[in-house]
Amino acid sequence: MLVVSGTVTARPETLDQMLAAALAHVRRSRTEPGCLKHGVAIDAEDPLTLVFYEEWADRAALDAHFKVPGSLDFMKAMRALAASQTKMKILPVEPRD
Repeated sequence: MLVVSGTVTARPETLDQMLAAALAHVRRSRTEPGCLKHGVAIDAEDPLTLVFYEEWADRAALDAHFKVPGSLDFMKAMRALAASQTKMKILPVEPRD
């Protein structure tokens, strides 16, 4: 399993657009094969920063997700709306009960 985490900070005038795009992206991503969890939240200490958390079954599922036209459009929109560069980490994990 892979865990993906990331942050992106909006400009004050782009927050509503960024949040709407993020929520649409999360909802679409949850329907993709291999997506185990996908969510977005607003950072409690910086309300202009969105925090993403994702779990994917394997690298093939994540790679397919990155190639979906909606994902490419989302990333392009985030770059246009962001105040700073998006930060992302991809970590392999062993699930535990």
